[in-house]
This record gives sequence, structure tokens and C-alpha cells, in this order.
Amino acid sequence: MFNIFQYGFIQNAFIAGSIVAVVAALLGYFLIVRGLTFAGHALSNVGFAGAAGAVLAGIQPVYGLVIFTVAGSVIISILGKRIRERDVAVGVVMTFALGLGILFLSLYHGFAESAYSILFGSILGISQSDVIVTALFSLIIILGFGYLARPLMFSSFDPEAAEARGVPVRTLDIIFLILVALAISVSMQIVGVLIVFALLVGPAATANRLTPRPARAMGLAIVLGLIYIWLGIILAANTVFPVSFFVAALSFVVYLPVRLLSSHWWGRGFRGENVHA
Repeated sequence: MFNIFQYGFIQNAFIAGSIVAVVAALLGYFLIVRGLTFAGHALSNVGFAGAAGAVLAGIQPVYGLVIFTVAGSVIISILGKRIRERDVAVGVVMTFALGLGILFLSLYHGFAESAYSILFGSILGISQSDVIVTALFSLIIILGFGYLARPLMFSSFDPEAAEARGVPVRTLDIIFLILVALAISVSMQIVGVLIVFALLVGPAATANRLTPRPARAMGLAIVLGLIYIWLGIILAANTVFPVSFFVAALSFVVYLPVRLLSSHWWGRGFRGENVHA
């Protein structure tokens, strides 16, 4: 089973997958606590529309990914100023983007393989240059996230108090979703829509159920994300099933018992811990 590590494409998949898992876990935690998981799913679909548009225009899909996901994140932030408006804004943006994606593909008379590959990814077929690009963009995203971490944490848990203390809550909302959009854009062309969304939501949702402390939850989400992607690659390399299936399945199988049992743990005083530690 472990003989696969002698192959360069497996090594590239592990490195790129690990980078994506770390970035997704960090941003995914804030998607969970800010109630923006639907937005993460929507931006993944918006990215597919952008890739299809880029193929129609005869340019690299990554340019369409970045333009559409960043534009989508800004529009969602502007339209969803209030919490009760957010899901409606996300749904409207996502359906419009999917409609555009279908239109672009119908207008393209060739075989849009590069656009379709965005849906499923090609993590077992990436090159060393793909790994380097992923690492560089992810480093930029992590540095931006690190700079915003403290005010973002404050505004996530108590937006009204943060705004009263002068924290630019609306601006933070937009910048955070732009970071998520960039992370999705970089990751989708490597691992595909399904794995991106599974790594954004699954590890963070499970970790958030296991500990109320943000630092611990983010650390645990990173560990879970790495385990999911590593096991997914190993299992896929030794079977006929795709990496995306294993990552999504592992995420669900781990989350389900935690979700079912967490109410029992919380009921026994688990919430007594300091959530701001």
C-alpha cells in the first residue's frame, strides 16, 4: 500500500492536498461560526461558471475562477448585509452563476475538458509546478488571514460589540469572503469542487462540535483535514474509486457520530469552557 510514495505524482498530490487542507480548515472554521457554509458551496459553483466562461473565451480556466469567485464574494457580501438576507443573496448569486455556466458550455462547440475537470479535480495528475503555485497562493492567503485573525474573531462572535469598538465589520466581511474565494480558486483546479467543499466544511464542523475553543478547534480541523486528504489519496491510489469520494465519505463518517453525541457532551457542561481562549 505504501509503495505508492515512490511515485512523483503521489508525492505532488500529498503536498498539494496537505496545503489545501490546512487553508480550508482555517477558513472553514470561520465559515462555520459566521454561518457562511452555504456561501462556501455557492462560491465553488460560481467558480465552475467562471472556468466555463474562460474556456469559451479561450483563456486559462484559473483566470475565470478568480474573477468569478471574487466578484461573487463581493456581491454576496453587499447583498447579504443582514443575516436573514444572506441565504437569499447566496442562493440568487449561485443560481445565476450556474445559469451562466450552462450558457457558456452550450456556446462552446468543443469538448470543455478543462472546465469539467474543475468539478472533479485532478489531484493525482498534478505537476510540481502546480504544487509550487498552490503553495505560493496559499501562503499569501494564510498571511492575509493571520493579519485579520483577531478582528475577524471578534466580529465573528460578537459583531455588534465589534462594530461599537470601531472594528470595520462590513469591510472584514468582504475581505474574508474574498480570501475564501481565492482559496477556492486555487484549490478547485487541483482537487475539484467536491473535495474543496468537503475540506472547507467537514473538518471545521466536526472540530467545532468537539471543542468550543477557537484555537483548539482550528488546530483539530487542520489535523482532521490532513487525515481525510491523506487517507483519501492512499485509498484512491490502491482502488478504482476517486479521491473525492473517499474524502467526502470520511468527512461524513466522522462528523455523523460526533454530531449525534455532541448534544450529550454539551449537556454535561462542555459549554462551560471559555470559548474565547
